[in-house]
Amino acid sequence: MSLRRAFLIMCAWAALAANIRLHLKDGTYHLVREYKVVEDRVRFYSVERSEWEEIPLSLVDLKRTEAEHAQRQEKLHKEAEEMAAEEEFEREQRREADRVPPETGVYLVAGGQLRPIKQAESKVVTSKGRSVLKVLTPLPVVAGKATVELEGERSAHLVAGDRPEFYIRLAADERFGMVRLGAKKGARVVQKWTIIPVTKELIEEQQDVETFRKQVGEGLYKIWPVEALAPGEYAVVEYTQGKGNVQVWDFAWRPQPGKDLSLIHI
Repeated sequence: MSLRRAFLIMCAWAALAANIRLHLKDGTYHLVREYKVVEDRVRFYSVERSEWEEIPLSLVDLKRTEAEHAQRQEKLHKEAEEMAAEEEFEREQRREADRVPPETGVYLVAGGQLRPIKQAESKVVTSKGRSVLKVLTPLPVVAGKATVELEGERSAHLVAGDRPEFYIRLAADERFGMVRLGAKKGARVVQKWTIIPVTKELIEEQQDVETFRKQVGEGLYKIWPVEALAPGEYAVVEYTQGKGNVQVWDFAWRPQPGKDLSLIHI
């Protein structure tokens, strides 16, 4: 909500709040700006005629008038609080988004600071032992099984807790998430592919980690695991489903008792 819109809404609310229904015992009412009881009469400012008028107190349903006015004031106060909370939330969203660099990629939240994670170089290894360095579209068209792998069995990028938080700024409107990497001699497996003969349809499998997602800007999201991670190898991934195009930012969670993990660098 823009500040101008909020201002206009507040002005409208103020105008509505200024008008009061002065209920009469015959079921009708006068729309008034204000009123006051003076002995046996009620003096009020008529909204319709823009002048002060008087009416016998005996004709006025004062109890209903006061109860309705108090109810309306409470409702307007609640709506004003909700609007203020919404404005503060939007300001906080803008402040949060402004913290993240404009470059696409993944950023780890560490010690109140953001640290960019270098994108990993992945390769596709087919069932026949052939590999394609760096996963790029179009996908390899060799039918059969394949895996998307990272070199080495352990990531050099350690996180300092079992529920790490990341920001991901997407390059395009694609799928993204967090995955656990499979173990393989000399490598870590990001995805397993099955490429169907003839149609060349690609089916991807990966060990998804359930995450919370919070959008904080256009193409910008904050993600973190719903549950504490088990020690192991992980990655934040961005991919186009069925297209063999995946980008990987790897990390690991390895508890080290007695060591201050807040000093670990990415």
